[in-house]
Amino acid sequence: MEIIKADLADISELNVLVNSAYRGEGSKKGWTTEAEILDGIRIDEDALSDMLADPKVTILKYLDENGSITGTVCLEPKGNRLYLGMFAVSPLAQGSGIGKKLMLAAEEFALENGCDRILISVIGTRSELIAWYKRHGYVATGGSIAFEDIEGRFGDPKVEGIELVYMEKPLT
Repeated sequence: MEIIKADLADISELNVLVNSAYRGEGSKKGWTTEAEILDGIRIDEDALSDMLADPKVTILKYLDENGSITGTVCLEPKGNRLYLGMFAVSPLAQGSGIGKKLMLAAEEFALENGCDRILISVIGTRSELIAWYKRHGYVATGGSIAFEDIEGRFGDPKVEGIELVYMEKPLT
């Protein structure tokens, strides 16, 4: 089991993993599902290809004992902040510590790249997910963005008024 940088050869497997963690019936086997509030896909292969081609973006992948990708996180330094997104763990592997290991790898990456804090955005109604981030040192910044302002990038709302709230974790 290891965490390494993803590359173009990983696009298909990353696409399946991220979508399975957030959308559809399969995502309901884990606790990170958004299937009740969002429809459609979370990411596609073209978007992943664009992300991997961007020199400012790093996607880390967690490989299990069989060499399968069971976790991933996308990292992008922005000044002294590291933006963390596309954080996904296979629904069948959630609760096994993969997420914590990916978060530690993200923190190490942040410090190595001159960032003193990590910024994330979380759907405001996802109280269990917000609580998980709080337990890991994240605090709400007070900032947010309405989902319709980014509509089309992350799926189709099934409910009105979805808002992404920003949280950050200072690193020392």
